[in-house]
Amino acid sequence: MLAEAVDALVTQPDGFYVDGTFGRGGHSRALLERLGPAGHLLAFDKDPQAVTAAAEITDPRFAICHADFSGMAAALLARGVQRVQGVLLDLGVSSPQIDQPERGFSFRFDAPLDMRMDNTRGITAAQFLLQATQRDIERVLRDLGEERFAASIARALVARREGGNPVGTTAELSALVAGAVKSREPGQNPATRTFQALRIHVNAELEALEQGLEAALVLLAPAARLVVISFHSLEDRIVKTFIARESRDVVDRRAPMAPPKPLRLRAVARIKPSAVEVAANPRARSAVLRVAERTEVA
Repeated sequence: MLAEAVDALVTQPDGFYVDGTFGRGGHSRALLERLGPAGHLLAFDKDPQAVTAAAEITDPRFAICHADFSGMAAALLARGVQRVQGVLLDLGVSSPQIDQPERGFSFRFDAPLDMRMDNTRGITAAQFLLQATQRDIERVLRDLGEERFAASIARALVARREGGNPVGTTAELSALVAGAVKSREPGQNPATRTFQALRIHVNAELEALEQGLEAALVLLAPAARLVVISFHSLEDRIVKTFIARESRDVVDRRAPMAPPKPLRLRAVARIKPSAVEVAANPRARSAVLRVAERTEVA
């Protein structure tokens, strides 16, 4: 939904915009084509390979930060920017990350079980499975992967670990999950939800999303746009709830006679990918694009 995202975001071509998830630069390049001579675009990505790819963009209106988008407010304030005209977040793992076996994101390849978006810091998925309790593993699989067989998978992981042969590769994890689940969803690898859950946990994706939404709200100027593309229900639920909460007046129950806290956002649109796009890119089938606009109250 490249065109839909750019169309929804850019309402002031000479404004300052944020691409919170550079990836390989598809959205950033499209935004730069839409911006005017006085426009600016600051991109964020915690993947070092994405930052390296951004060096190919020589447009003086563009810059990139090697950081998670959750820290965008501090990064922009450090640059003397207090308000922006738009923030774009394209959530989840990028296609290059999935397609590089050594990153450990996909069960399609046999590779070390890494899954870190920033592979210069933090613990890998294999290290988490080596250190975590059975209860913690089960919680991650259930809450972040919505996995029905979280208990069985966690039990199998810990049993293998205690047997002196902990899971360390994507193929080992995929095979273990296939043996632990009792039934399979049609057309879906049984390890899909487990891989999703571990990736989200290792990268603290949902916590970063909540922090990033709050940071965007601080930065958005009146009439500026927030555009978020989500790829699974956990992400979209957070975005939907955030926009809904900030799109209504709030009465302080401790002071019921005081005027309500005014709304800060206005929901603009919810867009699903077209049939043509899904046919060309099956990964887009679950995408949801939500658009909200900052109210005049700063």
